[in-house]
Amino acid sequence: MKLLIPFILSLFFISVCNNIDAQKISLEQFKNLKPRSIGPAGMSGRVTAIDALYTNPNLIYLGTASGGVWKTENCGSNWTPVFDEQPTQNIGAVAIQQSNPSVVWVGTGEGNPRNSVSIGEGIYKTMDGGKTWKMLGLEKTKNIHRIIIDPANPNTVYVAAIGNPFGIHPERGVYKTTDGGDTWKLILHTNDSSGCGDLVMDPTNPNKLIAAMWQHQRTPYSFYSGGKGSGLFITVDGGKNWKKLGKDDGIPGGNLGRIGLTISYNEPTRVYALIEATKNGLYKSDDGGFSWELVNSNKKDVTNRAFYFQDIRVDPKNENRLYNINQIISMSEDGGKTFSTVIPYSGIHPDHHAFWINPLDPNFILDGNDGGIGISRDRGRNWNFNERIPVGQFYHIAVDNKIPYNVMGGMQDNGCWHGPAYIWRYGGGIRNYYWANVGSGDGFETSPDPDDNDWVYSMSQEGVLQKQNVVTGEQMGIQPPPPDLKTVLRFNWNAAFAQDPFDSKTIYFGSQFVHKSTNKGLTWDIISPDLTTNNKAQQDQSNNGGLSIDITGAENYNTILCIEPSAIDKNIIWVGTDDGNVQLSRDAGKTWTNFRGKIPGMPLGSWIPQIRVSRYNAGEAFIVCNDYRRSDFKPYIFRTRNYGQTWERMIDENKVKGYALCMIQDPVEPNLIFVGTEHGLWISFDNGANFQQWKNNYPSVSTYDMAIQEREADLVVATFGRAIYIFDDIKAFRNAAANNGNAFAKKLTVFKAPTAYMANYRPETGYDWSKWGLYEGDNRGSGASYSFFVNAAEKTGATKKHKADTATVKIYDSNNELIRTLRFKVDTGFSRRSWGFEMKGVRRPGSSKPKPNSPEPSGYPVFPGMYKLVMMLGADTDSTMIDVKADPNVPANKQIYDAKLQLLKRLDKSTVRLTEITDRLSDAEETISKIEAQLKNEEGKQFDSLRKAGSAMTDSIKSIRNFIFGKPQEKQGYGTPYQLTVMSTLNNAKSEVMSKTKIPDQQEIRMANEAESLVNDAVQKTNSFFNSKWLDYKKLVNTTPIKLFTDYKLIE
Repeated sequence: MKLLIPFILSLFFISVCNNIDAQKISLEQFKNLKPRSIGPAGMSGRVTAIDALYTNPNLIYLGTASGGVWKTENCGSNWTPVFDEQPTQNIGAVAIQQSNPSVVWVGTGEGNPRNSVSIGEGIYKTMDGGKTWKMLGLEKTKNIHRIIIDPANPNTVYVAAIGNPFGIHPERGVYKTTDGGDTWKLILHTNDSSGCGDLVMDPTNPNKLIAAMWQHQRTPYSFYSGGKGSGLFITVDGGKNWKKLGKDDGIPGGNLGRIGLTISYNEPTRVYALIEATKNGLYKSDDGGFSWELVNSNKKDVTNRAFYFQDIRVDPKNENRLYNINQIISMSEDGGKTFSTVIPYSGIHPDHHAFWINPLDPNFILDGNDGGIGISRDRGRNWNFNERIPVGQFYHIAVDNKIPYNVMGGMQDNGCWHGPAYIWRYGGGIRNYYWANVGSGDGFETSPDPDDNDWVYSMSQEGVLQKQNVVTGEQMGIQPPPPDLKTVLRFNWNAAFAQDPFDSKTIYFGSQFVHKSTNKGLTWDIISPDLTTNNKAQQDQSNNGGLSIDITGAENYNTILCIEPSAIDKNIIWVGTDDGNVQLSRDAGKTWTNFRGKIPGMPLGSWIPQIRVSRYNAGEAFIVCNDYRRSDFKPYIFRTRNYGQTWERMIDENKVKGYALCMIQDPVEPNLIFVGTEHGLWISFDNGANFQQWKNNYPSVSTYDMAIQEREADLVVATFGRAIYIFDDIKAFRNAAANNGNAFAKKLTVFKAPTAYMANYRPETGYDWSKWGLYEGDNRGSGASYSFFVNAAEKTGATKKHKADTATVKIYDSNNELIRTLRFKVDTGFSRRSWGFEMKGVRRPGSSKPKPNSPEPSGYPVFPGMYKLVMMLGADTDSTMIDVKADPNVPANKQIYDAKLQLLKRLDKSTVRLTEITDRLSDAEETISKIEAQLKNEEGKQFDSLRKAGSAMTDSIKSIRNFIFGKPQEKQGYGTPYQLTVMSTLNNAKSEVMSKTKIPDQQEIRMANEAESLVNDAVQKTNSFFNSKWLDYKKLVNTTPIKLFTDYKLIE
């Protein structure tokens, strides 16, 4: 017995451990929950790379800065994201194998290193047109700007790796593979600060390439272009040997910066180079790149923001026609000597990065820019902006409290926008024209005035702050001014803004100081000292940009990034800075405590983009931290529960992937925490102990900000690359978190249902039939939604598979009367369905008789009120209440509703009578058919008489049907003449009652009486038929061996 006890205990311990593992909720169990992608697409987002098939340019692949790869096979009539399953969505280069367009290469990490540059993770290849992808290395290169496939041998591929702009590392330059990507060789490298900024191949000699090496580096506070590692290199043996070109070859001496290259398709001896140097210039070669001459040194033609635009393209059939690609598109017809504007700053969108000209038809051009893609079929004279690609880069997100509520946020180079989370309109989604612009420039924080949601605060770069009324268009600038002439305010490119949770008139704004306004921005006070490190050397912008000065405010430093006042204690304010300070005031700004160097594990001087203060514990705060601007890509979020006395690291690289960008703790359930990183959205059900990545209908995209619409329990997510997503009704997540991430104990769990609105849906605006090709963001479904979770049944055998069970839902009104029964198959895990507010109805006359367990017919809508939903699955039952509310714009009148329903139910009795008639007529027709079938081979007068009688019965039945439904049109063509029928009169009476918001009066009652009178006539005709002609027919049949009759009672 003593030996058995340890054995039994060990079995028990193993069983408990296994049960603990098995009981954890997995996000795979939420496979039926998909967040809605609502766009917008009208502002689209940054396109970094374009390639198309020469022989069929309807096939296009787009690479976007942080929104993945998109494909169209019909020149943009519709687009499909084909890279969503991959671990990064940051794209720098796309190349189609022209001899086999099923083969496509993608280089990750964008090649134009602005301050918001997206970093990549290697090179990918598809062999099936984007259905599946294989990662083929080069992860350490980080950012890839060009891919060139050898047209003679597609297993040979060259890659221009620009490298990590924020780092100094050896994995950058020109790489080559000769085995389709299995192995790579670095064939051109100058130093660890230089990558390949451009690369071209001679179209007549794939062994001849020209590479532009570029030395550059970003820090959190500066950018420098130029150095000894830059230069122009040429090879004629596929990269075995390279010649560096210099002053003797006609290009500028000294340090060079970024160089843009293009080679003529029809005349490959003609090559152009746009060279950043001490004095910028456009150069031309007529011997294939070996010797050069200066063509143009005009500042307006050759000097722009070289780090962001240094692209040129030559017309493939005219070596003298050259396109200059920067904030605008300009064109030269004389080999670069002079330029004229093709796309002005106001055309399509400024800031162009990708430009594809069909080598076989140079009239066909594709332009990728910060706002999406433009298509021209006449060599740039006219353009069509394709507004179907939702790859907007949102920095911030907020929601208001309207019904339906609005979402709003600021986008990279696309301003601030305000639009509906869902719409109450027929048959469509959230279209681009439902969005309103509420701020220009690079858009950042955008949030509603809580006192009047028509007013919206919005911000653009360098601290430009304004208020705008979305309805009237009224605007006012409210940026805090300097306190005196000696003080220079330092605002971050993405400055800090916050609203006070206790006082709707109080707002905060961040420079190096915390600014406070108690009158919504009309006047300001400074309530803090400089909360940054105030390092003067890091603030000097005089040489920013290097060879070409670039002072735009993008590198402003020693600034406040986030301000977070507590919702529990009005005296608590947290502040985070771009230079690593975490500051706390517990006396409304009078004094501050700096936690710099006091948070274990936090890199000193890291970026603090967000701080969240707990809604449950005044001393608890979450510090979001990242340091990728110094080449540390690890995720950091730190947590204090006691005002910073102690700290813990909540996430690291073992819990999530990608550096941290944002987080939010659910305001109802503290165990539920969402985290956004550069590589996706992560959810914890156990207060941050463990995280799972959400991947269902949501790519591994940079997730920048989140907000929860508290009335509706919606999670709204701002992505930096795929616009906005909404998780409707996250109460299922709350239930899982309330259970600390453990599985639900019951087989069936029904979650609390959200408030449902009996919305009055309206037609779409602007378009009716001609809406094909319009972008539509996912709209929320109609009706009262309810969600539930089904645990999988235990398997009783190794070969047995789970079968979907049938659930029954019963809906009861406030008097506990059953008004609706629904049945449907259910899957395991989470599911969501909706009830359309309808009661049980009556069958329509002429409809087929229902089979056992068939769905019951739907009836009239219910009146707003509380309803109970009871769900049954086998022996398991659970329930929830549904609060059904009227459309807030259309008040409901109970007296009118009751009066209308009373008359409609009276008319339903006539419907039931007509249905009984049509059922009997159908039974009779079936009997006649069976008799006719038995008479098929019978001969003689007796059987001939029976056939003749059957035909007469059919005619009589047809006559009754025609009286009820009308005589069918037997001639070819369209339409039937007017007929007075029982059904049309009954339906008209019902329609008259339902279509008007009034108590039925004499008019509706008269129409009801007329309908009932005709129904009585139909009953009389039917009873007369079955009581006379049908009995005679029955007697005639009974004289034969045939026995098929049913005895009928008279219809009441």
